Amino acid sequence: MNPSAALQSTAEDFLDSLAQSPGAAQAELINCILRACGCNDSVDADEVLDYDGVVDSLDNFTEGLKQENSPIYPLTSKLPIFKRFRASLSELISRLVLSAADVGALYTSDMVTTLQTWVVAMSSSQIRAFRHTATAVALEVETALCQVAAAVEKEAEIVGRQREGERKRRAANKAQNVREKDLDGKAAEVRKRRAALAEYLKEIVDGVFVHRYRDLDPHIRAECVRAMGHWFTRYPAHFLDASYLRYVGWVLSDSATPVRLEAVRALSAVYAQAEYIGGLMNFTARFKPRLLEMAAHDTELAVRTAVLGVLGAVDQHGLLEDEEREQMCQLVFDGEVRVRKAVAGFVGGLWNELVDERLAGRKVGEKGKERAGAKALAMLLVRWDHERVEEEDGSQDGSQRGVAMSTDIKGRMALAVEALWDDVDSASGWEGLLEMLLLDHSAGGGEEDLDAADDSIAASAKNTVDEAWRLTETEESVLLEVLIASLRRAKALAGPAKKVSASCYLDETLISDLTRALIKGLPRLFIKYQTDANRIANVLLIPPLMNVELYLEMRMMTAYANLWDDITKQFLSHSAQTVLASAVACITHLLSCPSLSNTNSTKILELEDELAAQLRDAVGGREEIEVAGFNEDEVLALGAVCARVCALIGTRDMCGWMEESEGGKQSCVWDIIAALVERGRLGYREEERMIEQGLQVLGLHIMWKTRSLPDAKEATPEDEKYMESLREERDSLLEKLVEYAVGTQSNTAEAVKRAAFQNLMTLHILFCAEQTMTPDGRVLPTAALPLELDDEVQYRCAGFIQAAIEQYAELVEEGQAPGEEEASDSGESSGEENVPAKGKKGKTKAKSPVLKGKSLCQALSSQPLTRTRLEQEYVFMGTISTFLRAIRAGAVHVRHSAVLLAHYGRLGPAFDLCTKVIIDSLREEGMYRENGDLVVDVVTQALKEAFTLVLDSIVRGEDHVVALAKQLGQSFMIRGAQLSIVKKLDSQYIVQTHTNLLTWIVKRVGTYEAAKNKKARKTAILFFRVLQPLLAAVDSRDALKIKAHMDQVLAQAKIEVPPSSKIWEPQRAYEKKLSSIMAKDKGTYYGRKAKGAKSAAVVTSDESESEPEPRPAEEEPLAPKPRPKPRPLRRQRSPTSSLSELEASDPEAGVQVEHEQEQGTPRNHPRPQATYGRSPTKTPSVPPVSNGVIPPSTRKRQRTDGDDEDAGEKSDVEAIEANGDAGAPGDEAPREESPSNEIMFRRKRARY
Repeated sequence: MNPSAALQSTAEDFLDSLAQSPGAAQAELINCILRACGCNDSVDADEVLDYDGVVDSLDNFTEGLKQENSPIYPLTSKLPIFKRFRASLSELISRLVLSAADVGALYTSDMVTTLQTWVVAMSSSQIRAFRHTATAVALEVETALCQVAAAVEKEAEIVGRQREGERKRRAANKAQNVREKDLDGKAAEVRKRRAALAEYLKEIVDGVFVHRYRDLDPHIRAECVRAMGHWFTRYPAHFLDASYLRYVGWVLSDSATPVRLEAVRALSAVYAQAEYIGGLMNFTARFKPRLLEMAAHDTELAVRTAVLGVLGAVDQHGLLEDEEREQMCQLVFDGEVRVRKAVAGFVGGLWNELVDERLAGRKVGEKGKERAGAKALAMLLVRWDHERVEEEDGSQDGSQRGVAMSTDIKGRMALAVEALWDDVDSASGWEGLLEMLLLDHSAGGGEEDLDAADDSIAASAKNTVDEAWRLTETEESVLLEVLIASLRRAKALAGPAKKVSASCYLDETLISDLTRALIKGLPRLFIKYQTDANRIANVLLIPPLMNVELYLEMRMMTAYANLWDDITKQFLSHSAQTVLASAVACITHLLSCPSLSNTNSTKILELEDELAAQLRDAVGGREEIEVAGFNEDEVLALGAVCARVCALIGTRDMCGWMEESEGGKQSCVWDIIAALVERGRLGYREEERMIEQGLQVLGLHIMWKTRSLPDAKEATPEDEKYMESLREERDSLLEKLVEYAVGTQSNTAEAVKRAAFQNLMTLHILFCAEQTMTPDGRVLPTAALPLELDDEVQYRCAGFIQAAIEQYAELVEEGQAPGEEEASDSGESSGEENVPAKGKKGKTKAKSPVLKGKSLCQALSSQPLTRTRLEQEYVFMGTISTFLRAIRAGAVHVRHSAVLLAHYGRLGPAFDLCTKVIIDSLREEGMYRENGDLVVDVVTQALKEAFTLVLDSIVRGEDHVVALAKQLGQSFMIRGAQLSIVKKLDSQYIVQTHTNLLTWIVKRVGTYEAAKNKKARKTAILFFRVLQPLLAAVDSRDALKIKAHMDQVLAQAKIEVPPSSKIWEPQRAYEKKLSSIMAKDKGTYYGRKAKGAKSAAVVTSDESESEPEPRPAEEEPLAPKPRPKPRPLRRQRSPTSSLSELEASDPEAGVQVEHEQEQGTPRNHPRPQATYGRSPTKTPSVPPVSNGVIPPSTRKRQRTDGDDEDAGEKSDVEAIEANGDAGAPGDEAPREESPSNEIMFRRKRARY
C-alpha cells in the first residue's frame, strides 16, 4: 500500500474495476489483505470466487508462514514505513465501503460476501499474522457498515414520515397519487438494503467478533473491544442492546490491562448517550459492582481513572445508590494523585447538592453560602474518613510515645484538599475557613467575642452561629486541618517571589495578605485551642507559613513578641510529642529571620532559662536524685521537661546551656539529667519516658559537642581540656548505655533499652575507629577519640536485635485473624507424612500447613495500616536501621548481620531492604578484602537460622529461605552487562559454603530419621531447594567436589534415597543441577550423552518417571578417538578390584569413574548409594565397595595438580559397568556369564 496514494481515488478506482471485472477486482482486494498479513502468495479471479476452496487455499498459504518462528507483518512492524499503516488501512476500508454504498455496489455485487468469506476463515487461522490482520479488517468493515446502516436507518425514518403524511392527505382525497407509489417503492428498496446490511453485520459479529473477543492474544481482544465501542456510537439503535453489551461487561475482568481499558472506554461512550439509558438498567445493575471494584482496586492506574469517569456518568443518570456513592467518594483519600483528581469532580457534585440542602428555605448572602460550604465540606470529610475514629482513640497514647513524624508530611486532609482545590470552592477559600473557625460553635455560645479588637474577623465572631453551619467537635478538628492544607496549597501555588515579571507582585501580595490575616487571627486560635493538644499541634503548623518579616515592615513588634510568647507558652505547657515537634518547628522558623535577631535572641534565652527552672523545680532540690522517691506528678513533670529539652536540643546547639552551673552555685543540666538517667537501673515503668528522653538528650549533647571538636594537630590547652571533658562525658554515657541496652544486671524497661541501644550504636558510628578519614584524605577530628565495641558487647547487641525481631513478629501474629490462627494451629502436632486425618478433621489438617505457611506474611499484607501498626513498624525499623548503619560503618562486625538475614521475607518489604546493604558489605569483604571465610560464616549461619525457623514450625513453608538464598547468591559474584560475571568469590569458599550446609542438613535429616519423625524429615529435605540458588557461581570442578561430599555425608548418615519418593524430589533436583554443571565443561563423551539420554543426575536420583528402555545407542562408540597403546581388556579381574586399583592411584579419578558409570547406567535401574566402606544393599556378589569408591585407608597417594589437569584434559575414564543390573531385584545370574563384566581403562602411559 502506497502511503502517499489518495485513498478516496483508490477506492473509486477499485469500484470501477469491480464493475468491469468483478473477479479480478475481488482477487486484488483479497491479495491486498494477504500482503497486509505478510504473505506473498496470491489468488486469481477463479480462486477468489471459489468459496468452497477458501479453507484449502489458506492452508496452503499458511504452510509457508509456519516455517518462520515469529513472522513480522505490517500491523506489528516497528519499521517507519508502517507507522501509519493501521490508520491508512482503516481509512481505506471505510472509504471503500461508504463509496460502494453510495454507488450501490455494496448491495449489487459480491464484494462484501467474498470479503466476509475470506476474512472469517482467516480470522480462525493458527497463524497470528492472518488471525490479527483478518480480525482488524473485519472489524473495520463492520464499523463502516454501521455508519452505512445508521444512514439507511435515518433514511427509512424519513421515508416513513413522508409516507405517513401522504396517507393522511390520501385519506382526504380518497385516491392514491403517484408520489405515494414512489414512496412505497422507495420504502421497499430501503427495507431491502436494511435487510442486506443486517445480514452483513450479523455475519461479521457471529463469524469474527464472537470468537476473537476471547482470543489468546490480548492485542486481538483489545481490537475487538475497541471496535465494539465504535459500534456503540456509530449504530446505537442496533448495538446498544443487552446481547452486545454483555461482551463488554465480561471483558471487564480480563487479565490484560489494554483489554480492560478498552472496555471501560467503550462504556464511557455508552453512558454518554442519554437517549438510550433506559435500555442500560439491567446491564448497569449487573456490572456496577465490578466497576466499583475496579475503581478501588485495579492494578492499573489508567483503568482506575477511566472507571471513575464511567461511574460519574452513571451517577449523572441516577443509577448509583447512596452507599455506592460513598464508596466512590472515599477514593478522595487514595494514595494515587490521579485517582484523587479523577474523583474530585464527582465529590464536587455531592458537595453542591449538600450545600443546597443545607440552605433550603433560607435567604442568605455570599458569606452565608461560604460558611454553609465549609460546613458541608467538613461533614463530607468526616463521613468518608473512617480512619479518624481510630486515630482519635489512639491519639492520647500516640501523643505520649516517642514517635514524632516530620511536620512537613502531607496528611489525609492535605491530599484531599489538593485534589478538591479546583472543584470545591471551600477547599481553596482559606479566608472563609479562618473566619469559620474563629466562631464559637459551642451549644451555649454563638455571640461570644474572643477578642475585643474591632476588625472584620473579630466582628464575624459576634454573628450568631446558624444551625446551617454550626460545627461539631469532630468537624471543627477536620476543618482546622483543611485550613492548614489550604494555606500550604495557596503558598505553594504562589511560589517563590521573583524579581522579574509583574507576577512577582501578585505572589508577594498573596503571601502578604495571608500573613496579615494570620497576624490578626492566629492569637485567637491560640486562645481557643490552647487546652486541646491535637488542635494546638495543628495551630502550631501555621506560623511557619507566614512571612514574619512583615511584622517589622508593619511596625508590629509587640505582636511579634506576643507570637513568641504564645509559642513558648504552648511549648512549656504541653508534653505531647506532636505539640513539641510543631512548636520547635515554629521556633526554628522564627530564628531563621535575621532582621528580627534582637527579639529572637531575647526570647530564646528566656525560653532556655524557663526550661532550666522547670527542670530544677521538678527535681525539688533533692541531693541523691538517683535513688530519691518521686510521686506520680513529679515523674510526669520530669518526663515532660526532658521531652521539651530533647525536642529543642535536636535542632539547636545548647552545649553551653547544658553545662552552665553559674560558677558551681547549682547543678548543671547535664548532671541533673545524668542523675535522672541513673534511675533506669530501678526499672520503674512509670519513669520509662523520662529515662528514654534523658538518654536522647545526653546523646544529642555529645553529638553537638563533637561538632565543635577542634583539630588534634592544632589543639591548644583549652582545646585539650575540651576534648578531655568530651571524653569523660562520652565514656560515662557509654557505660550507662551498655548497661541498659545489653547489660545482665540492669532491670531496664523496654523503651529505655531501645533508646539506649540506638544511642550506643550512634555514638560508636560517630567515633568509629575505621571511619577516621574523609573521602579527600583529611583526618576527622573524631580520630583523636576512637571507639571500638568489644566482641562480647557485639554478640549481646546481636542478641538484642534477635529479641526485638521476635517481639515484633509476635505483635504481627497477634493481629492475625482468629480463623487463620485456629487453622494454622491445627496442623502443628502431626508427626506423620502424607497421613490423612480421620473423620471430619482430615481436610482441615491437610490444609493447615498452607494456611500457616504464609501466616506472618499474610498478616503483614492483610492487616489494615492502622496508626498503631504503623507506629510499631516505625519503632522497630528505627532499631533495625540503627544496627544496620553500625554494621555498614564498621562499628559492628559484619558477621552479626546473619541475625537480620535469617528473617528475610518474614517481616515486610521495609525489613527486606536491609539485605541489599548487607550483601554489598559481604561482597566488599569477600572480593576486595579477601575475607572469604567471613562470607562463608555469614551465609551459612543465616541460612541455618532461617531454615531452623521452618524446622521449629515458627514459619511454615521454605519460600522465604529460598528467596534469601537467591539474595545471598549475589554475594558470591558481581555481574556486569547482560548478566555476565565480572568478579567472583574464590571457588573454595563457595564449595565450603555448600559442604557446610550439606553436612548440617544431612545430620538433621539423619536425626529425624532415627527418631521416626517423618514430618520433620520431610520438612528438612526441603532445604535442598534452598541450596539450588547458591549454585549460580559454581563451575564443573566445584560441582564435582560438592556432589562427592553430598554422597559421602549421605552414606555416613546411612540414609537411603528411595527411587520413587516425592519427598526426596528437592534432593534429586539439586543433584541434577550439580550434574548439569559438571557436564558443561566435560569432553565430547558428555556432549554425546546429553543428546541421547538424561544427565547423570537423572540416573543417580532414582527417578521413577521414565519407563524401562535399552541401553542408549550413543554408548556404542565409547572411544571416538583412537589412543596410542590402550590397555588390553582384563577378563580375569573383577570390576571392583580394577576400580580399587584406580582409586588407590587417583582418588579424584575414582569419583570421576563413578560419574562415568552413572552416565551408562540404564534409567530404569536404581543406582546403589555411595557407602564409603559399607556394603551396599541388594548387591551380595559385590565386595564392600560401591560405585568405584573404596575406604580412604586403601588410598596410596594423593593426586597432584598436574595429575588433576592431565586427568581433566586427556585421561578420561570410559567404563562399561558390568554389574549395572546388579541392583535390580531378581537378577541372580553369575557374573562370569555376562560379556560386559570387564572394565577398560584408558590411562596415559606415564601413569604406568
